[in-house]
Amino acid sequence: MIASNQTQTYRNGVEYLQRVQLLLPDPQMLDVMENVRDRVMICNWIGGEIEAVNSSLQAHLNACHDCFDPLERKSINIFAIPFSSSVRLDGFCNINTTPTAILVDVGRVKPADWLALVAHEYAHAHLGYPGHDQSYAQVLGHLCLGLGFPQPSMAPDHQSLHYWPMYSPLSDPLAWWRGE
Repeated sequence: MIASNQTQTYRNGVEYLQRVQLLLPDPQMLDVMENVRDRVMICNWIGGEIEAVNSSLQAHLNACHDCFDPLERKSINIFAIPFSSSVRLDGFCNINTTPTAILVDVGRVKPADWLALVAHEYAHAHLGYPGHDQSYAQVLGHLCLGLGFPQPSMAPDHQSLHYWPMYSPLSDPLAWWRGE
């Protein structure tokens, strides 16, 4: 019976990864199945824990929604995903899906900082484009005010907006996904 439960947990993890991979513009942004060393541990962990993680992310998404009038809120889904090591993103907003999909690599950011990362991606989803211009700064500033984060710097080049609100990255992203 235990082996059967473990097999189902693994299968659930694989199926989840296949579903979220469809939300990516490039399937290679997720390469867990090619990770021979960690594949079984990651899929088992995802199969057993992903609902709780996505529930936490949904609460953060709802906090962002609460910063806007209900008529201004966009249709957005959010999912945890272990990005490939070659991907240099902690979060990604796919504005080309319906509804818009926010994908967050929770293994790359401390859990206490998940809201900051969700807020950053939410601003992209709210606007419907990936840029970090003045409009983005205004939406992000509105979110920061509502969520209690410091206001972003309004430097003319908007470079600071690429990493705002600030959060602490983790050194071994896959450790989270392995359940360590």
